Amino acid sequence: MSADGDVKALRRKGRIVVVGASLAGLRAAETLRDQGFTGSLTLVGDEPYEPYDRPPLSKQVLLGLECAEDTALPRTRDIDAEWRLGVAAAGLDRAAKDVRLVNGDTLPYDRLLITTGTKARPWFHPEEAALDGVFVLRTRDDSARLFRKLAAGPRRVLVIGAGFTGSEIASVCRERDVEVTVAERAPAPLVGALGEVVATVAARLQRDHGVDLRCGVSVTALEGDPAGRLRRAHLSDGSAIDVDVAVVCLGALRNTEWLAGSGLAAGPRGVACDAGCRVFDANGIVTDDIYAAGDVARCPHPLFGYQFLSLEHWGNAVEQARIAAHNMLCASTDRRPHLWVPMFWSVQFGVNIKSVGVPTLGDQLVVAQGALDEARFVAVYGYRGRVIAAASFDAGKWLGFYQQQIEAGAPFPPDYALVDRRTDTLQPVDPAFPDPHLPTHEPTVTVTGHSPTERRVQFVAPHA
Repeated sequence: MSADGDVKALRRKGRIVVVGASLAGLRAAETLRDQGFTGSLTLVGDEPYEPYDRPPLSKQVLLGLECAEDTALPRTRDIDAEWRLGVAAAGLDRAAKDVRLVNGDTLPYDRLLITTGTKARPWFHPEEAALDGVFVLRTRDDSARLFRKLAAGPRRVLVIGAGFTGSEIASVCRERDVEVTVAERAPAPLVGALGEVVATVAARLQRDHGVDLRCGVSVTALEGDPAGRLRRAHLSDGSAIDVDVAVVCLGALRNTEWLAGSGLAAGPRGVACDAGCRVFDANGIVTDDIYAAGDVARCPHPLFGYQFLSLEHWGNAVEQARIAAHNMLCASTDRRPHLWVPMFWSVQFGVNIKSVGVPTLGDQLVVAQGALDEARFVAVYGYRGRVIAAASFDAGKWLGFYQQQIEAGAPFPPDYALVDRRTDTLQPVDPAFPDPHLPTHEPTVTVTGHSPTERRVQFVAPHA
């Protein structure tokens, strides 16, 4: 069946395989059925569970407000699919159009969707990682095990890495009245995501809530007792901490190992695809039968200088999966671009932190509402005279407005009258990102249209 081939035949009797029984995989499967696909549909997952919701794993589950086994994602419809759970994909033969599973089975496909997501980066020393009391947090089973350990009342927990997951775990520990130390090699928590100007507020929040926050240091070794239980952590400043639990929060790795040798543009940074979710091969040529969506996908975004973005965001997984499913079933002239503006949220230490756009691309920042010293504000990020992102602490009501500003290519610094503007940062300042990675092309597009069938980009003149 050719790329544009007989679309009607594909819809009626084609074979679609989704590798990754995830949020993106499930929503794509539902969209395929919604759009009239009646052929065979197979979902492959390396875990024994049907798709479940991950955000509660670092919050409600660890607090005992929700059980890990109760996090299954709600269904919008019956998908009439064959589930191959507890068996991972092991390889891809593009010539034969087969997915090989670890148990030796092969799954033929006419269209393939890759939604394998990410896994937690493990502790670098395998013997230390195997100590009783050393955890990572990514899966439902990870969360259930960590909950049981926290419920047992450890004397002290060490969180290694103060990104969003690490900070949320530290918040849970303090809410459970468990002593916690956070070790972060950067100058402040969340600095890689929001920059040091905003991250200093996150640091103050942690210390105000009793966290032993140690920045500018790394954990160099984890020490166990003769029984194989974690008992101590050694830091780069020469100090040591007695701990019962260590949670390794050093970021995520894309699940792409099974694609080695497939000839696709897939590696540690993810699976490269175009804005319509079609995967590139290793030569940079787009494929017409293989698509990617969710955390594992890297695609260019017109609003952000056509940079390839890998977005570990719940909303991105949903929207990109729907775009991929639509494009799998239509002729080339009917394909839609994935133009979802990145956004995330995190609740920690009683504060709701939200962001829209890509703050890490910003080279300037201004506090548009509220005040940093009150931990209630909106910080707006600019790049080359254009609003490119906004982040809020307990001020999320403004982010819909800033999303519109980002999509419209609004000038930076904001030139409109601002509500609730204080004296924090009236003039633009450097947001102070570590090793900033800035886009190399001037963003000169705006997003137009509201319906998915109408949303397109329009080129505009750059702001003076």
